[in-house]
Amino acid sequence: MEFEERVTVVAQPEKIFSLYENVEGWASWDPEVRSSSIDGQFEAGTKGKLQPSRGPEAYIEILEVVKNRSFTVVSRLPLCKMSFEHKLLPRGDETEVVHRVLFSGLLSPLFGRLIGRGIAKGLPSTLRGLKEAVESS
Repeated sequence: MEFEERVTVVAQPEKIFSLYENVEGWASWDPEVRSSSIDGQFEAGTKGKLQPSRGPEAYIEILEVVKNRSFTVVSRLPLCKMSFEHKLLPRGDETEVVHRVLFSGLLSPLFGRLIGRGIAKGLPSTLRGLKEAVESS
C-alpha cells in the first residue's frame, strides 16, 4: 500500500533539505509530529524516535540520505515496514517536494488500512507546513 503527496516550493533544494536535517525541529513545521530526535548524524543507519500528534511513539531509522535530494526513514511494525520517502526535484527557481509512505510486508494491507489512511490524510498539512516554513524564512 502506498500514499503520496506533492507540493511546489519556491526555494532551492538546499534550503528545504536543511529543515529535514534538523530532525529535532520537525515539529516546528509538521503539525503531524509532536517530537522527533535521532541519536547521531543525519545519515543512513542513524536511529531515533518520533512522537506523532496522534498515536504511539515510534522508533525510526534513516535508511538512506542523498544530500539535498532525498532521504528515507523506516519504522517497523509487526510483520510490516513503513517507509517514509522524501524527494526534492529541482524545477528552476522552485522545487517539487514529494512525500511518499509505503507499507510492505505480510501485514502491510492491515496496517495500511488501520494507520495508513490517517497518515495519508496528514500528508497535505505536512507539506503545507514545510512550504510555509521554507517560503517565510
